[in-house]
Amino acid sequence: MTASGDPSSGGAGTGDRRPLSSRDTRWARSIARWLAARAITPNRISQASMVAAAAASACFWLAGSRAGLPAALLFLAAALFCQLRLLCNLFDGMVAVEGGKAEADGPFWNEFPDRIADILILAGAGYGIDSPALGWSAAAFAVLTAYVRELGRANGAPADFSGPMAKQHRMAVMTAAAVLAAIAVAWQWQLAIVEAALWVVAAGTALTALRRGRNLVRGLRAPVEAAVSSRPQ
Repeated sequence: MTASGDPSSGGAGTGDRRPLSSRDTRWARSIARWLAARAITPNRISQASMVAAAAASACFWLAGSRAGLPAALLFLAAALFCQLRLLCNLFDGMVAVEGGKAEADGPFWNEFPDRIADILILAGAGYGIDSPALGWSAAAFAVLTAYVRELGRANGAPADFSGPMAKQHRMAVMTAAAVLAAIAVAWQWQLAIVEAALWVVAAGTALTALRRGRNLVRGLRAPVEAAVSSRPQ
């Protein structure tokens, strides 16, 4: 992880850092200091997020074919691992930037695990409800939102973290769905809840990609249009 290559939790002062209120909390700073003081690198934390996502994916997938208490426990575990994925995303940048442990290959490990994590969680949830096409659609749009953001950065634009379905939003939706599904097991509504969540994520991420794309096009055209408008008539 590097300060300039971490749009989600690094790059303080660059305009490319995802705004997170949790980063300024006492508990987050304490844990980040504890991690930074040990032989734990930001890249390893980023890699751990993929492990957490794989566990969440497996829990969603297995829960779909279970009933009763086993299904409820698997859904709760899925919620826990979704949040663990986000915690890894929080602490990798804090250890890199605030902890001063940035690494040369950090930009790769900042982005690659996030894309894998989105795919694992959303596709796993889709397989769990026997609707893989829906899960993969949500995953594809999630990756597209990140692609548009990075395309903008590659063209000199500031990182666009606008929603309505940025990373923290889709993980909030999937976490809430997992918890509600665990409760709804008693009425056998759990699969319908997960399906509804995937539709929300798919639609929301598609809208997010379009919104970021529009913002990028406007930003790229703005200097040209300003130059044209300033020419003498």
